[in-house]
Amino acid sequence: MRSYFIIAGIMCLFIVYASCSGNHAGQNQQPAPQTNESGDNTYVPGLGEFMNTIQLHHSKLWFEGLNQNWPLARYETDEMKETFAGLQKYVTGRPEVEDVPMINASIDSMEIAIASKNLSRFKSAFTLMTNACNNCHYATNHAFIVITIPTQPPVTNQQFEIKDEK
Repeated sequence: MRSYFIIAGIMCLFIVYASCSGNHAGQNQQPAPQTNESGDNTYVPGLGEFMNTIQLHHSKLWFEGLNQNWPLARYETDEMKETFAGLQKYVTGRPEVEDVPMINASIDSMEIAIASKNLSRFKSAFTLMTNACNNCHYATNHAFIVITIPTQPPVTNQQFEIKDEK
């Protein structure tokens, strides 16, 4: 009798598994594509995707500046500006996006620090930028997202030190 219940239980599990994982006619197994405001199926990153990209650039920028790799720091700052511009262009209808320009003054300070090739000025500008990020998060009811000065490089497959160009 006990083996009957075990076999019946196994058969029930098999039936449930088959009904959940089977390819049923008329059912689309692919997720529905996300549409943008124009109604087409072009992928548009959300606010979080843009912010994750900015966070990565922010973190990399810190180590580029510490190593006084000014060309790479300039590149990273340009990437951040480009990402903020994309955010404002593609993420519409979100009140958080209206406050994004509050970061511009700190980016300007960062560009000046990088152009001056001054590590002390860079550290001050980076702190200003980090605080601007957190002020924006606070102003847009995202104070639970706190950005800090990184303690470790975000990636291990990139060299942040400047190479001699001999």
